[in-house]
Amino acid sequence: AWLFLVQLWSSLARAWQADYFSLSQMGLDERVLSNLSIARKTVVPEQEWERVCKAGVTVITFDDATYPRMLRQVHDPPPVLYVRGALTMADDWSIGIVGTRQATVYGREVAEMLGRELALHGLTVVSGMARGVDAYAHLAAIAAGGRTLAVLGCGVDVVYPAEHRKLAQQIMEHGALVSDYPLGTRPDAMNFPPRNRIISGLSLGVVVVEADEKSGALITTQFAADQGREVFAVPGNILNRTSRGTNKLIQQGAKMVLDIDSILEELNLTREHVAAHIEVQKAIPENDLERKLVKHLSHEPTQTDALVRELQLPTDVVTATLALMELKGLVRQATGNSYILVRESKAAYKA
Repeated sequence: AWLFLVQLWSSLARAWQADYFSLSQMGLDERVLSNLSIARKTVVPEQEWERVCKAGVTVITFDDATYPRMLRQVHDPPPVLYVRGALTMADDWSIGIVGTRQATVYGREVAEMLGRELALHGLTVVSGMARGVDAYAHLAAIAAGGRTLAVLGCGVDVVYPAEHRKLAQQIMEHGALVSDYPLGTRPDAMNFPPRNRIISGLSLGVVVVEADEKSGALITTQFAADQGREVFAVPGNILNRTSRGTNKLIQQGAKMVLDIDSILEELNLTREHVAAHIEVQKAIPENDLERKLVKHLSHEPTQTDALVRELQLPTDVVTATLALMELKGLVRQATGNSYILVRESKAAYKA
């Protein structure tokens, strides 16, 4: 619905301010009109923004350059993501791991093995921070020194389950907590199926470790299939109910996971491939301003003041952008307020 509103009104801000009659004339159904009407009576954008700032939460909108590349590609992506921790370019290379909360010893061993091995190969592990398979995969990725993302069915300022408070902190330090639900949203059974579309949307593929035939983890695989992502399943004991769902997935065409190579080979991935991709991405200007600065820089020092004059932009905008480019390895500060281009051979500034 939000994409439709943007198309009609050019921006969500204008749609938010439009009167009920104007909105009703645009063909919006009663459910959308009702939800919008309720939201405008209960939500004050300025107050919400103040809450976000006080909580130290990052808000990423669909229009932001930092919006996850993989998630941007799916149908009807969430317009807003709340993030505690940090999303990076490395997260373009993510694998979702999901499964039952009542994991067996076998399920735990497999979840930990996959989480560890994926992390060691430079891939980000995405899951839902639930008990069982999710938690084991997150912890294994962290222990291996890798990145992990937890997509929540509540606000990122709410820890659920409560005993995962320490795990939540660890995930923030080695990745991020992510949700499209506003701050303060309590965990509700109705929230979790929709959040699964974000787990699969962030991932190149989704692995189900253990799941019964009616497990919520299988909802994630449905989203993955609809989004064109690979679906993997770990085979299990045919007499164990937690293997019924995974075995059935394999019967229906999911890729069988026997080891980490089952995933890497299907996706044509190696650690070197992932590392090379991340390195190249770091060296590519992300927006028009970065591209303009690259064109005005060389291997000889250029003063910031000169760049400000040539681009006719505020000094603080130019210096802030140069600082970000330095972190990415595109430029390097020479002496004083001058910068040089570091990666001319790699920087894709042909636009």
